[in-house]
Amino acid sequence: MTNKTYFAFLDSTTAADMLARSKVPGLSALPSFIPHRVRRKWRATRSRIRSRQSITSSISSLETSFSPADTLRSLRTHPWSIYDGQYLIIAIVLIFSLSVMEAPGPFAKTFVATLGMAGLVLPITRQFLLPFLPALTWLILFSSCKYVSADYRPAIWVRVLPTLENILYGANLSNILSAHKHVVLDILAWIPYGIVHYVSPIVVSGCMFIWGPPGTLPIWARAFGYMNMFAVVIQLIFPCSPPWYENTYGLAPANYSIAGDAAGLKAIDKLFGVDLYTSGFHASPMVFGAFPSLHSGWATLETLFMGHLFPKLFPFYVFYTMWLWWSTMYFSHHYAVDLVAGSLLAGVAYFWARAKFLPRVQPDKEFRWDYDYVEIGEPADNAYTMLDIYEEFRPQSQSDSDEWTVGSSSSYSTGGRSPSTGSRSPIDDAQSLWEGDTLASDNERI
Repeated sequence: MTNKTYFAFLDSTTAADMLARSKVPGLSALPSFIPHRVRRKWRATRSRIRSRQSITSSISSLETSFSPADTLRSLRTHPWSIYDGQYLIIAIVLIFSLSVMEAPGPFAKTFVATLGMAGLVLPITRQFLLPFLPALTWLILFSSCKYVSADYRPAIWVRVLPTLENILYGANLSNILSAHKHVVLDILAWIPYGIVHYVSPIVVSGCMFIWGPPGTLPIWARAFGYMNMFAVVIQLIFPCSPPWYENTYGLAPANYSIAGDAAGLKAIDKLFGVDLYTSGFHASPMVFGAFPSLHSGWATLETLFMGHLFPKLFPFYVFYTMWLWWSTMYFSHHYAVDLVAGSLLAGVAYFWARAKFLPRVQPDKEFRWDYDYVEIGEPADNAYTMLDIYEEFRPQSQSDSDEWTVGSSSSYSTGGRSPSTGSRSPIDDAQSLWEGDTLASDNERI
């Protein structure tokens, strides 16, 4: 039976339209009389199969343009939102940091600043630099703290943390845990505090990219960067002495001329015959940055994000956080109240990101390449039907104007829903596999 005979019962216009559609392979090849739900399910299945590309073939979806005109065009057409205010905050912090830094010299700082701005102007580098920008800002701010003149810095709080420790817990937990030393305990405390802590962000970033839904990695990077940046700001305006200061100087007033101390980590240097931690902490740019603890903040944020991807392993991540809590107090680097504050700060960063921007994990997906759509934010309800899962999505026009948007749901969401109620975005074969983890794309929103 020919196509013409097949459509003989239709009028000529309808038959011509369906004949034309039947010649197009894929979605439009299905006749309209097939039930809508069946067509939707077939389209979603085809999209899922199409999205399973090899990593090699996905490299072509990276931004390869070197033209600043592409960046200028995206800025001209960009729909500005309140979330764009973050770039103003980052600019202020960077200008302040570079202004107070005495080393390197002005020519080197100008060169670095010019290099950074050039990286933001070129699309090929912007897609990698933008997700890292908050963390880079934190690193520069932290390094510049030692150059801030003591004349402009507030007095150091020596008594407030041990007092809070005794009020809240009835004792100085740090002094209790560090009172009894042993080489075995030194090594057990050194593993999370001196090794795992410094490599864990890299490991978590890799997990976010491989196993997380597309768009998870830039959100993790931003949450990590902003948590660290705001913690350093708190440490600058509310400087507090750590437990090792109390053990060495008592409760005598402190001043900014006092160098940092590796405290319990000196035993590790002595054990291995090196001068790693002793010299490193002696040159610390933030000697009185005990509150909040970024060791605790890192561990808690990593626990929450990893628990988001692998909920069955959440108790293991909590155990690691508690292990690190113990090690920081054992080495006399933090009071328990510092650790609680660091975890609270990490919790704020994570739950804000999860409610507004973080893609939800789909239990039937193992790797990021398995996703054919992503859902953003908290679900309106936890009950999903087959109709919800196989919702028909239409291709949306890609616009360079959205690559600077942070938190906007205009191009990322479908169905007119805000991220907070759970929005969906199709993952197509041209944008999903790589651009979802860069900030120069429609598939990342934070």
